[in-house]
Order: sequence, then structure tokens, then C-alpha cells
Amino acid sequence: MVISDETRSKIEEAISKYPQKRGALLPAIHLVQADCGHVSKECAAELAEIFEILPIQVMEVVSFYNMFFDSPQAKHHVYVCTNLPCSLRGSRSLLSQLESHLGVTAPGATEDGRIFLGHEECLGACGYAPMMRVDDEYHEDLDVEKAKQILDSLGK
Repeated sequence: MVISDETRSKIEEAISKYPQKRGALLPAIHLVQADCGHVSKECAAELAEIFEILPIQVMEVVSFYNMFFDSPQAKHHVYVCTNLPCSLRGSRSLLSQLESHLGVTAPGATEDGRIFLGHEECLGACGYAPMMRVDDEYHEDLDVEKAKQILDSLGK
């Protein structure tokens, strides 16, 4: 078993909230990823067993959404919004300077596996551009120094 008993219990609790078991698949994938760091083939097989579906059906969901990962990832995920409003307010330059600061080319991870840096087309905070998402937290009205401070403060 790859999925912990605690996570299995949380999955069963999530399933109880839906009229059909499969409705809890997304919350279950979130729980597994939070526990294991990513959704491996072994995790997908266990989820498939729980949900009475095929492992490929679990992996179809994992591969569809950009918030799920099927392989080990950097500890922190940083995405700079590069949609038009953010770009007009300097996000592409911000991304370039963060690449230099971290020594990576987006999309890519630092050598120590601490930070993955990428860009997203829209993070839905156009009025507060430029902005970036760090893990699940939004940082808005950024300048380069503020963004660097945020990245430098991320734990290992």
C-alpha cells in the first residue's frame, strides 16, 4: 500500500459526501498528492481499486489538470502569469529576471529541487498585475525585488 491509512480514511469520508462514488475522485487525487507528493502509477492503481475504475481512468484525470503531477516534483511551485494584462505590466520581464535569479529556464526546477518555475496563461487576478502563484498562494502587484524576496523566503 502506497496510500496511507489516514489518507484512505479521508478518501472514504469524501466519498460519503457524493451521491456517486466517482464524484469524489478529484478530492481523492488532491488528498493522495498532498500525502505522497505526486500521483504515482501505484497510487493510481490503489485509487482505481477504491473507485472501482481502471488505473488509466485515474491517470486521465491526473494528466488533464495542471495541478496534479505523476512524477516527483520540486517542493515549491511558482507560476508567473503571462496573460496580456500581466504582460503589459511587466510579467514577462519579471519571469526572465526570476529565471536569472534562480538559475533556471521556465519551465524548470532549481538544481536542489526546491523551486519549480513556470508560467501560466491566466491566474485570474488581472486587476492586480503582475502576479504569481506560489504553491496555492497568490502574490499580486509584484515588482522584481518583492518577487525575489518571496522566492528566497521559501523553505527547503
